Amino acid sequence: MKYDKIKLPYSYDALEPYIDAQTVEIHYSKHLQSYVNNLNKLLEGYEKFTEGKTLEEILAHLTKIPRKIRQGVINQGGGVANHNLYFSLLSPNPKKAPEGILREQINLTFGNLENLKEEMSNISINQFGSGYGWLVKDKKGKLKLISTSNQDTPLSLGLIPILTIDVWEHAYYLKYKNLRAEYVKNIWNIIDWERVEELYNC
Repeated sequence: MKYDKIKLPYSYDALEPYIDAQTVEIHYSKHLQSYVNNLNKLLEGYEKFTEGKTLEEILAHLTKIPRKIRQGVINQGGGVANHNLYFSLLSPNPKKAPEGILREQINLTFGNLENLKEEMSNISINQFGSGYGWLVKDKKGKLKLISTSNQDTPLSLGLIPILTIDVWEHAYYLKYKNLRAEYVKNIWNIIDWERVEELYNC
């Protein structure tokens, strides 16, 4: 099985002015593609461990992957899965707020949507070095905020990621330079809550 990047559901310039076209193009066609290429090369000869499995299933059951390639799968496989999720959550015409069960759970856990945004923004901004801020759900549907370093993924912790903010410098540096907080503030303008709802409900 060959793992691949998602088809980008918008043009490179569609997220402007919040994320510039050059950043989207480099992030998607260079950085993400490198993770795809490296992952598939790494898995050559190990097909019996991955046959019939989605990348998310592999990352959720890392102990089934040989130790020799396990860290590589975390790094490269996480790079593919995390980026695919990130790009799928952004939209030039996003749904601005969640509804239904997800909205109820956000209110129950965080008080309201604005509190969630503030707490997730802070976690993302304060992630030391490269990584991600996450909104995740557990197997009972409970919500939680976490951050991870590098390309680690909540899937490996038994959690299901439904929203992420990529705070690797390549996600924002061309436009925002060292102003990570400004990037995080602006990304809420293009987060599509319809997609987040889909991930929560599945």
